[in-house]
Amino acid sequence: MIPIRDRNPSGTFPLVTVIIILINVLAFIFELSLGRNLTDFLFSYGIVPLKIFQSADIPEVNMSNTYFPFLSYMFLHGGFIHLLGNMWYLWIFGDNIEDILGRFRFVVFYLICGIGSAVVHIFFNRQSGVPCIGASGAVAGVLGAYMISYPRARVLVLLPLLFIWQFIELPAYIVLGFWFFIQFFNGTAAIANTQDGGVAWWAHIGGFVIGIILIKLFPRTYYRHY
Repeated sequence: MIPIRDRNPSGTFPLVTVIIILINVLAFIFELSLGRNLTDFLFSYGIVPLKIFQSADIPEVNMSNTYFPFLSYMFLHGGFIHLLGNMWYLWIFGDNIEDILGRFRFVVFYLICGIGSAVVHIFFNRQSGVPCIGASGAVAGVLGAYMISYPRARVLVLLPLLFIWQFIELPAYIVLGFWFFIQFFNGTAAIANTQDGGVAWWAHIGGFVIGIILIKLFPRTYYRHY
């Protein structure tokens, strides 16, 4: 199920959403320029759970190198498809959440979702030495907020029906609820997998739930029901 667009126009230009997308794209271009140094860069600026826990036990560790990745990791990506998927979801659903929160609150909301999703990822992957990168957790927060704010907004999706891909409109709560189910199913299955690597399912799950909670707590510029 691939979302193409929503039929829920926002009342303002999504400036912050566009800026976030541009920052992610520029960061990815910078990653491509690093060549052989990319691995060291990702270990320095991605979330490495094992490093976080080790740093807590070593007083002389530079705390800025330990905690800055909670911010930087959400602007880095592991490949073009990874980047495209996250930015596509943010473009479709981010404008409406920016619309109802206002630009400054949307920035705060987005960053909290990203940081919170990293904390959830670390909790479920304490012994992982693999860097976690990507905007998925922050974007998942936007999806959770959208599902709660606009559950009946129509979303055009590309869906395989009887082995044929077809365009169909579905309410947002089905599209995003199905997305969350996939994340939760895979995240639960991943708990039994002792191998490092793969998709940070629990970062997605954590971000989605945090987004649902925060959208209820944040003051809104206005609120429309669909």
